[in-house]
Amino acid sequence: MKKWRALIVLGTAQFLMVLDTSVMNVSISQLVEDFDTEVTAIQAVITLYALVMAAFMIIGGRIGDILGRRRVFLIGMTVYGLGSALTAVAPRLWVLALGWSVIEGLGAALVLPSMAALVAESYRGRDRSVAYGVVGGLAGAGIAVGPLLGGWVTTYLTWRLVFAGEVVVVLAVLLARRAIPEPAPVSRRPGLDVVGAVLSAVGLGLGVLGVLQSGTWGWVEPRNPPFTVFGFAPTLFVVGAGVVVLFLFRVWEERREAAGADPLVHLALFHRPTLRSGLMTLLSQNLILLGLFFTIPLYLQVVQGLDAFETGLRLLPVSVTMLAASLGAAKLGRKLGPRRIVRTALVLLLAAIAWLLGTIDPVIDDAQFFSAMALLGLGMGLLASQLGNVVQSSVGERERSEVGGLQFTAQNLGSALGTALIGSLLIGALAQAFTTQVEDDPRLSEEALRQTSVALEAGISFVPADEVRAAAEDAGLPPQEVDAVTDSYASAQLAGLKAAILATGGITLASFLVTRGLPGAGGATGAEGATGANGTAGTGGDTGTGGAAADGPAGAGRRRDTEGPAPSEPGSEGP
Repeated sequence: MKKWRALIVLGTAQFLMVLDTSVMNVSISQLVEDFDTEVTAIQAVITLYALVMAAFMIIGGRIGDILGRRRVFLIGMTVYGLGSALTAVAPRLWVLALGWSVIEGLGAALVLPSMAALVAESYRGRDRSVAYGVVGGLAGAGIAVGPLLGGWVTTYLTWRLVFAGEVVVVLAVLLARRAIPEPAPVSRRPGLDVVGAVLSAVGLGLGVLGVLQSGTWGWVEPRNPPFTVFGFAPTLFVVGAGVVVLFLFRVWEERREAAGADPLVHLALFHRPTLRSGLMTLLSQNLILLGLFFTIPLYLQVVQGLDAFETGLRLLPVSVTMLAASLGAAKLGRKLGPRRIVRTALVLLLAAIAWLLGTIDPVIDDAQFFSAMALLGLGMGLLASQLGNVVQSSVGERERSEVGGLQFTAQNLGSALGTALIGSLLIGALAQAFTTQVEDDPRLSEEALRQTSVALEAGISFVPADEVRAAAEDAGLPPQEVDAVTDSYASAQLAGLKAAILATGGITLASFLVTRGLPGAGGATGAEGATGANGTAGTGGDTGTGGAAADGPAGAGRRRDTEGPAPSEPGSEGP
């Protein structure tokens, strides 16, 4: 048990970071009441948190290389704890934004890349596979347990207790810091690329901002944006500006590497098939998971009328099976190969999504819904058991913080895309289905159709059908037409939900395309096999991933030259 002490400490930090966001999402209505504000203001606070994390994750990884990963992990936990304390006592909305969105977001950007690297440094071989399986399972469990815990505390006590509890957990992690081994000293620490840091933060920030706000601003036709560009919604222009800045970042990094200076990111890392496939699959995993976790609570709370705690209970099977699968399948990567396990997981996700589609009815079938959610957790757990290890083990020791930043940037981008794209699709499908329903309903008069059309042009939201009924009554429609409008909206809700869930199935199917570079049964899941005993580049081993030299037994091996693409490992490019 002693050897797992570091994992307990590091896994607790991972669970805490993920739990935070899911708790905030189920506390929106209470936050609106407590701060006497609007839903859009609270959503802006949540958006800012995602922006800060996505923008500074790569920088956090590089700071870990400069100051030392263990030190930066502890500094990040301290910053995170201060943000949690400020959030717990926030008297005003701007204090909430400062404590949670900014300070906690910066703390997470320091903690997560260093945490990923410290797991790899603390364990080797099969133990490393198990460790990353646990970390991945805890991340998924945090997403699923958050609504249950946050819903119960928010419903029966106060959301502030969650953040007060986080301070206690942070203190426990800091007190247990001796469980985290001190990394081997390095002969030279890199410098910080300040210009690259600014360019990456601005580029990623603009891109994520545009995607996250697409549901509010609209993609092309303006919905409710703060401004328009040539009469169009600003979303694509903001995303495009982010792409341009990231292109400038790439040019700057190439020039800096050519001049022999330390870049923020070694671009040659992206030439490694294993790392590239691992990052893309991580992005897909979070896109699917967060897309579903945006859609399913709407079905449970808005359509079924469940409260936050009841919603969390119905999401509990995901966390249980995800944690169990991530633990149980961690060692299978060495026997079956990560590629086979990941593809099996995607098949299970497709089956779970198809099952979920069959449960989206006016009256929920709890047995069917619980079973579908359990299968969803099983698939996600298999993914989580492999991807962290694949990504971190595709590089050498000196690159792990840098790759940790890329790893959690990919996860945050996936989360943002999942929420924004699936959310936009849901609202679009809802509007389309509602329009078709009312036009085909013979009970509605021309005047009712006109009023409905005017309301749709002003925008449509996913709200309880009772609110639509009240709005129709306030508009002066006769009882028969009120019933018709309400029935049409309720039917359109189910159609919109099914379209959104179906879209996650399409993304799951497309995710098979990015698994090609993952190691096969004869390939690698660890970087150790890529090195000889003296820490120099070797040629074999049961777990070599190619593309990086790793450490020798002492953990101080020299890194392979990263100026060009690395040789591919056996089995990584097979079908």
